[in-house]
Amino acid sequence: MSKNVLRLLAAALLISPPLSALATEPASCRTVRLAEVGWADISATTGLASTVLKGLGYKPQSQLASIPMAYLGMEKNDIDVYLGAWMPSMEVIARPFLEKGSVERVRTNLTGAKYTLAVPDYTFDAGLQDFKDIGRFRQQLAGNIYGIEPGNDGNLLIQKLIDEGHFGLNGFKLVESSEAGMLVQVRRAVQAKKPLVFLAWEPHPMNTKFAIRYLSGGDASFGPDFGSAVVDTHTRRGYSDECRNVGALLKNLEFSLAMENQIMGAILDDKEQPERAAKAWLKANPQVLDRWLSGVSTYDGEAAVPAVRASLGL
Repeated sequence: MSKNVLRLLAAALLISPPLSALATEPASCRTVRLAEVGWADISATTGLASTVLKGLGYKPQSQLASIPMAYLGMEKNDIDVYLGAWMPSMEVIARPFLEKGSVERVRTNLTGAKYTLAVPDYTFDAGLQDFKDIGRFRQQLAGNIYGIEPGNDGNLLIQKLIDEGHFGLNGFKLVESSEAGMLVQVRRAVQAKKPLVFLAWEPHPMNTKFAIRYLSGGDASFGPDFGSAVVDTHTRRGYSDECRNVGALLKNLEFSLAMENQIMGAILDDKEQPERAAKAWLKANPQVLDRWLSGVSTYDGEAAVPAVRASLGL
């Protein structure tokens, strides 16, 4: 190779930007559309993801939708990411989309969760301890079981039990409202020591705010071990291949019960906005960034951890 060619190559290397300075994804990936279904736990995890994405130079957008609409949104390419796929209870909604490939599973982001029917401790002590006991308490319960928003997977499971007359539930009424509306009803019942059956889950501050007990016997509907559940990350088809850097982040994102309980407490009890609560938690626990951001860069291809730490004021 001649000296002139070597000089030209050397000059090109000097004026070319380093690889880390190049954008790693197409411009269409900069906006990340996340489904938000109005649950405090999903608000917490969406807040965490949004805070990190902003620190990386992305523009996250939370889109409020019911669970069925979140999956339709991913199928129609209107939503990119959903961090709240509770399994197995949500399988009835998610499975058709996963089977035809319009929605893809990225990973399990939370283990140790639970999701099933529960009662206040005084109702449990009175003998309502299993799904099969609910029918015997029909009069005390006024024939009501309290759920959350219409279209929710847990509500669908309850309604199916009622429609099919399992556990003597024929004639019961599913009272649908919202997470907040249901918790208001729980608080009123507890204050008055009135019997109540409602949809409950963990992580959630309700587990420490109220003395509640989960019912056994719902294995066929909500899963074994008192509705033992995992939460998965789902995306629209091909998203992780199209937006590889965000895809790498999603493959790393893993949450814990303690983490979510703390952030949900700030959202529900202190009335903090989800991203503000998430940012406060990350500032106090920045060590998670090393794991979450392994193999991830900023949108512009720079080092991720320093950028996100700087965005948190650390």
